[in-house]
Amino acid sequence: MGVETLKFKLIIAYDGTRYQGWQIQKTGIGIQQKLEEALRCLFPSVQRVHSASRTDTGVHALGMVAHVEIPRAEFRMPVAKLPLAINAHLPEDIRVMSAKRCKPEFHARFHATGKQYRYFVWNHPAMNPLIRHLAWHVPRPLNLQAMREAARMFIGRHDFRSLAANRNYKIENTIRTIRRLQICRNGPQLTFIIEGDGFLYKMCRGLVGTLVQVGLGKIAPADVQKILDGRDRRLAGMTAPANGLVLWKVFYQKTSKQLPANQTAGGVDELE
Repeated sequence: MGVETLKFKLIIAYDGTRYQGWQIQKTGIGIQQKLEEALRCLFPSVQRVHSASRTDTGVHALGMVAHVEIPRAEFRMPVAKLPLAINAHLPEDIRVMSAKRCKPEFHARFHATGKQYRYFVWNHPAMNPLIRHLAWHVPRPLNLQAMREAARMFIGRHDFRSLAANRNYKIENTIRTIRRLQICRNGPQLTFIIEGDGFLYKMCRGLVGTLVQVGLGKIAPADVQKILDGRDRRLAGMTAPANGLVLWKVFYQKTSKQLPANQTAGGVDELE
């Protein structure tokens, strides 16, 4: 008979500047490692923390979702105090924002129905030093109208192979659905709001890099369809730097049914 456990859903925020992404690394430090170490200070038998996404080196998060199982015998505090207890053992650039009990069948990754990323660009000749770790500095003027025109063409279900960085293995399924791709301007700051059912490796950064090059006049909005149809990374624009990207929110249905052990949800299987 196995150990009885309680499952918790965590919402985590972090500044990814000092980390090699979410996942535990052979070299360097991942967010997952710091979180698991903090949890074991409180609950020694905790094994693995499972996340909704595996953000890449230097990428930030405001709404990363993860789940963890804690042996019932070791959990001796009100649930409301769990975030405070975990945060006491975390560095200042990682914080558990909330924690709540969830159903035993809940899985942070496999039950996610979509994600929202936001990417920040500082479009001014001089970089704002207060956000130098949180935004990409683009000093030349950008044509916002052209960028918005091109952004509309990425919305919908497409093969996004041309926007994903190459891996050392072949990706079988590169079709994803972008539900929202909006560009907002507030003075010199541009915010790219990207929502979809899942994202390929560095796909969000490929989208932003391509749209910025549209804004610089290096790519025409009309070329977006050719880029998608070509299914070749060399056809699209540059990959935007990691420091401007934030995993903003993960979406779930209100009720989640348990997935078979060998089933994964489409579109959530790649490092982002």
